[in-house]
Amino acid sequence: MSYVDGFVAAVPTANRQAYIEHARQAAEVFKEYGALKVVECWGDDVPEGEVTSFPMAVQCRSDETVIFAWLVWPSREVRDQAMPRIMEDSRLSPEVNPMPFDGKRLIYGGFEMVVDE
Repeated sequence: MSYVDGFVAAVPTANRQAYIEHARQAAEVFKEYGALKVVECWGDDVPEGEVTSFPMAVQCRSDETVIFAWLVWPSREVRDQAMPRIMEDSRLSPEVNPMPFDGKRLIYGGFEMVVDE
């Protein structure tokens, strides 16, 4: 079964286009190393919660927008083999493709798919 990496972050709203370009460049690299699909979503209806929420989780400020993204891999093994090479790929270095958001507030994790219909 496929494997998914998921991401949530707060991006300065003024950096929307820079984020899209950053994500497109990164998607090209991820797909080169075996990702089947890269999906990047810009928050449109992401309410602030009272106990938990996406905005609270990433400490989203009033001038920021929550993004939600995921990568689909053929398997965890393919992902685990690709990630060290991806992290060393110069096309994703901060000098070449800087993150247009605070990476310290990025939430990410790997997930085993259990339903895919």
